[in-house]
Amino acid sequence: MKKQILTLANSAIKAQLFDHKIPSKAHIVKNYPDFDINRATFVTLKINGNLRGCIGSLSAYRNLYDDLVENSIGAAFKDPRFMPLSKEEFLKTSIEVSLLSEASLLEYKNVEDLKSKVEVGTDGIILKLGARQATFLPQVWEQLDDFDSFFAHLCNKAGLDANSLELHPMIYKYQVEKIRENEIL
Repeated sequence: MKKQILTLANSAIKAQLFDHKIPSKAHIVKNYPDFDINRATFVTLKINGNLRGCIGSLSAYRNLYDDLVENSIGAAFKDPRFMPLSKEEFLKTSIEVSLLSEASLLEYKNVEDLKSKVEVGTDGIILKLGARQATFLPQVWEQLDDFDSFFAHLCNKAGLDANSLELHPMIYKYQVEKIRENEIL
């Protein structure tokens, strides 16, 4: 089913750029019933290894088909950090889909206790403090490979000071199944 996930993500973007049709939900679900199960996804686009768009859902509130189509379109055309993807860029773009597990709240006493409960390189993290929230997929550990820098950048992404872990924010962790084009060929 990995190939079908990437094909649908690709088709959703092509439909916007080239006026192609997306395979119908009924057809996909008939052949692959898992597309009708609620799943949370993130779609990440890269050009030459550099981020070009990333949009996703943190909770499974809609079926895989709808979540994947919306997040693919969002990553390509609605990520506020980038201009909408052009046809020329699309030809150089790689797509990665992350299927998220359900996030679980971590109970911790202090930063040292939190360090013992986060699996570096494996866990995606959601940080919430007041009205501020941010997440990093587990793939971010590839660039920020130690706990302190990972969490400092995550705090900054949420609009907080880098040392905001001292304020004891709510921390959730989740895992992902990554689906990349070059891994299914």
